[in-house]
Amino acid sequence: MSISYPPRKKQLQKLIEKLGLPETAPVKWQLLDLALTHPTVSSTANYEQLEFLGDAVVRLAASEFLMETYPESSVGEFSAIRKVIVSDRTLASLADSYGLDRYLLISDSAAGDKAGLESRLADAFEAVLGALYLSTHTLELVRPWLDLHFKHLAAEIRLDPALQNYKDALQEWTQAHYKVLPIYRVRETVRSTGSHERFTAEVWLQDRQLGVGLGHSKKAAEQAAAKQAFLGILGDGK
Repeated sequence: MSISYPPRKKQLQKLIEKLGLPETAPVKWQLLDLALTHPTVSSTANYEQLEFLGDAVVRLAASEFLMETYPESSVGEFSAIRKVIVSDRTLASLADSYGLDRYLLISDSAAGDKAGLESRLADAFEAVLGALYLSTHTLELVRPWLDLHFKHLAAEIRLDPALQNYKDALQEWTQAHYKVLPIYRVRETVRSTGSHERFTAEVWLQDRQLGVGLGHSKKAAEQAAAKQAFLGILGDGK
């Protein structure tokens, strides 16, 4: 659909308003339209290239924010926090908070794929960031609203002893205490209709099960199992 079609431009203007950007913001509407066009609509004119750029944009924006806000923190802490705030899970949640799926041009069959929703939202969100960056070739249209989310997320993550990366934290603990890595056993399970938790993961240390977790992906299930294990270890005071 061409951006010259009036209703589409009104849709995109409403999205820009939701982001808190002024009406006079120098947005390149053709790029924003492209950022919200799924590959199932067009094999050539879609968001894939802007998503590629947006992946770098969100990492740069997060890096600048963290260095400015927590200048005394270590690079290791920066990396750990950034890993969480630029994850698909976080970006998809931000996209959902702005109702980004309402603006996404997508085929009916792809829209019906609930299992791929998180990935689609994260991809589209990154593509939007790519479009906004290319509109000025700066972070002028990105950081004014994205920093607000970073501020909340980073503060929350810093309160977590594992910085919300429980797999890494658990691995460090097992290596420090037992000189071995935890083992994850993941299986796909049948859940009730509408449930996104397709996988069950168990995490074992030697012959002892430390935790069990559910998730929409293998990675998410492993992270959930690691969280249960790590918090259990803290609770036991080990």
